[in-house]
Amino acid sequence: MMTPRELLLGSFHAALAVADPLKVVGAHLPTPPQGRTLVVGAGKAAASMALAVEQHWPANAPLDGLVITRYQHGLLTNRITVIEAGHPVPDESGEKAAQEILRRVKALTARDLLLVLVSGGGSSLLTLPAGDIAIDDIKMLTRQLLMSGAPIQEMNIVRKHLSAMQGGRLAAACRAPVQALIISDVTGDDPTHIASGPCAPDASTYQDALDVIRRHGIDAPATVGAHLSRGVAGNIPETPKPGDRIFARVENRVIATAHASLQAAAEFFRSHGVQAAILGDSVTGEAREVAKVYGALAREISQHSTPWRPPVAMISGGECTVTVKGTGRGGRCAEFLLALGVDLDNAKNAHGTHGIYALACDTDGIDGSENNAGAMLTPDSLRRASTQHIDASTLLDNNDGYGFFHALNDLVVTGPTRTNVNDYRAILIT
Repeated sequence: MMTPRELLLGSFHAALAVADPLKVVGAHLPTPPQGRTLVVGAGKAAASMALAVEQHWPANAPLDGLVITRYQHGLLTNRITVIEAGHPVPDESGEKAAQEILRRVKALTARDLLLVLVSGGGSSLLTLPAGDIAIDDIKMLTRQLLMSGAPIQEMNIVRKHLSAMQGGRLAAACRAPVQALIISDVTGDDPTHIASGPCAPDASTYQDALDVIRRHGIDAPATVGAHLSRGVAGNIPETPKPGDRIFARVENRVIATAHASLQAAAEFFRSHGVQAAILGDSVTGEAREVAKVYGALAREISQHSTPWRPPVAMISGGECTVTVKGTGRGGRCAEFLLALGVDLDNAKNAHGTHGIYALACDTDGIDGSENNAGAMLTPDSLRRASTQHIDASTLLDNNDGYGFFHALNDLVVTGPTRTNVNDYRAILIT
């Protein structure tokens, strides 16, 4: 019989397996065109998706291309070049590669095909600033957005309106038919929000982008404010909107989603005698606030066997946010788990909560900017921390979930998974 730790880790790996590009891309590839096929793309899954294309593409059909992925996420390929670049803050390597992608796309004819491989992380990796905005200005803005607690959809509204590629502009620059294969890392799986939608219509506006910056108190570089203001005034073109004729030759196809991964994890639990409840693939909000809600539900199950009788696993996906106020290390998964541990510890009563375990991991293998996918919370995590004179509440206030779980040797480290279907959370009540 598997231990709670083994069950949680096994469920996570089941969730990853169903989103593996090497397993899912081949079934969605189009028929080769009369001319040549150019493959371009960006994201944490870009290298694995490119390799999958090569493995399934006819040897006698012309194929070349260029994709951008995060540092240490590359793979060896033969026909498609893989460039590594900065994420979550963009850098000059990504900018240079994006320039080359745009040059190649503009050279295609109506006889050719543009195959675009899109996955989470593409917003920063496919950064090509519009107008006279410098890459350093985009870096400064990105750092502020990442710390602001802004939802990814709002961040991407800003990015689209500062980009020469995103918000449908990549597709607009192409004369050939466009097929985009997409691994979704956002709630709702709308292509316009995944990697800032390089091939998808964009309903947002320059004014929306300005509103996001103002709402979150972002001190934007002068070039950014000036560019957005010119857009609001109508002095530069908007992003292509829904209904634009250019999208008549564009298909955006989502081939892997968070919900499919949650279903695979649920089947894993059930196959080991644990009922599973999927709480949704679109959970958002501040990580510590979401943790309180889940903590209350876990206690209800542990103490009163409602709405499910243990053993049961509550699993969910989505993307929480962290408004950074401290100086600690750790991403939203570690923050969620530490907040959950503090909440469960604070609410202990005569019934106890001794049978509650939890795992939270980012499916790309990286929680925030650290080297761990996430972490594991056990019923004795806070007690073990106390013996090391570690105060969980203090570390939570400092946004130092990484430091807490590192000290307990309870980080989950997978290395780059080369896929990304957002966060995975599982709470096991035994």
